[in-house]
Amino acid sequence: MKLWNFHGGLRLDGHKQDSTQLPPRTAALPARLVYPLPQRGGVLAQAQVAIGERVLKNQVIARDPLDQQPPLHAASSGFVVAIEALPLPHPSGLSDLCLVIETDGADEALACSGVEDFRQHPPAALRRLIHEAGIVGLGGAAFPTARKIAPGSRPIDTLILNGAECEPYITCDDSLLRHHAAAVLAGGAILRHILGAGRVWLAVENERTEALAALRSAQAGGTGDIEIVPVPTLYPTGGEKQLIQVLTGREVPNHGLPADIGVACLNVGTAAAVYRAVVHGQPLIERIVTVTGRGVREPRNFLARIGTPIADLIGQAGGYTEAAERLILGGPMMGHALPRDDLPLVKAANCLLIAGRGEFLAETRALPCIRCGACAEVCPIHLLPQQLYWYSRSGQLERAADHQLSACIECGCCDVACPSRIPLVQHFRAAKGLAAAKQREREHADHARQRHEARAARKAEEQRERAAAAQRRKANLDKAAAVKEALARAKQKRATKAPTPSPEPHPADSEASEP
Repeated sequence: MKLWNFHGGLRLDGHKQDSTQLPPRTAALPARLVYPLPQRGGVLAQAQVAIGERVLKNQVIARDPLDQQPPLHAASSGFVVAIEALPLPHPSGLSDLCLVIETDGADEALACSGVEDFRQHPPAALRRLIHEAGIVGLGGAAFPTARKIAPGSRPIDTLILNGAECEPYITCDDSLLRHHAAAVLAGGAILRHILGAGRVWLAVENERTEALAALRSAQAGGTGDIEIVPVPTLYPTGGEKQLIQVLTGREVPNHGLPADIGVACLNVGTAAAVYRAVVHGQPLIERIVTVTGRGVREPRNFLARIGTPIADLIGQAGGYTEAAERLILGGPMMGHALPRDDLPLVKAANCLLIAGRGEFLAETRALPCIRCGACAEVCPIHLLPQQLYWYSRSGQLERAADHQLSACIECGCCDVACPSRIPLVQHFRAAKGLAAAKQREREHADHARQRHEARAARKAEEQRERAAAAQRRKANLDKAAAVKEALARAKQKRATKAPTPSPEPHPADSEASEP
């Protein structure tokens, strides 16, 4: 199969062997499960249970009132002990409403039932089932899967299952493919039925030989005509737009979606979750997560329940080493540091990287930009990071927007390539945040202006209606006055008109009448 290249990229030391030397393990049931209610897009899910209520595994515990985001399900049985503000797994360390379940150890579950033959069900019914199962993209973006596979303006001709886990240290997808390849392929067949895609490719990095062997073995068992495609191990091949370009040669336009060019791309973990939801009726209550780095004693992959405290998982991986220095959610390129470890595992969490001293590039003082252009050479989006840096640093957000700041996928290639050690992505993230804040201010100002204009228009309309009513009243009064005057004139005319006198008898008439 012909493959294409994308611009830039880096060959990085994968460190994949660190977490794959030990077999994956099912994490132990924690004492508490914590579920942040803020969802993607600023939506705040509403609790469907009350404090003190006993809930069962698989039960819906929170739901988006607008139904745009999929619901949250309990990962085990227990009692709701709090709905309160707790720290979120976010670099800001901000707190927001979380629902806390104290597990009772019984792990009692609601019965689940799937469909016997998904081909007998219309795509809309299957999308609704996937939505109700709480499934989101497990590659890290956590976009609602049911919305991603909804019909668009153009038919989908190609479905890509993304197993190109290119960022260093992360091996959760590799572990899934090694041990649950059949579930991924079955999920791909379901997604193909829903999308009506003509072809399905499953992309895996060519260095993941065990995963490739497991997929081919599962495929030999008759799990559909999905083509397994080894792709070059080049960061960031696992990025959605880059992988689509590698496989199809098509480029997703900036500010566009893969659906705009007839392609759907979903993570392999998402495909497996779709299979479990459709065939077995199981909601998304657990996922595979990598716990790795020199700062943890036994790096490995865990099948962990959503809501599990991060500290619990690190403890089950042997705990911290003396070298532990930094806790990162995600990989070293696109992840972000966490300020504490008593935070819950969320659906988007694919890796917990506990970095040891000296494991990454030493933090040194950034030197001035020498405009060498190395950052532009490795940027997979054809951006000019050095220009974006100048505009971001000087607050020229409009100029930065003109240079496609919003198209930056924050892959970190420019950071690694920069000889001056300038943390370019940090500047870009800060500029994006500032631009978003200014955009919100503009939206609020526009909203206030629209309200003011609507109020002024309403008052003007009311004034016009009052003036028209006054004019009508005046016209009626004038008309009544005219009638009154006419009646008065007529009356006066009648009053002033003299009565007609009777005629005097003529003397001739009297004489003629005498005999």
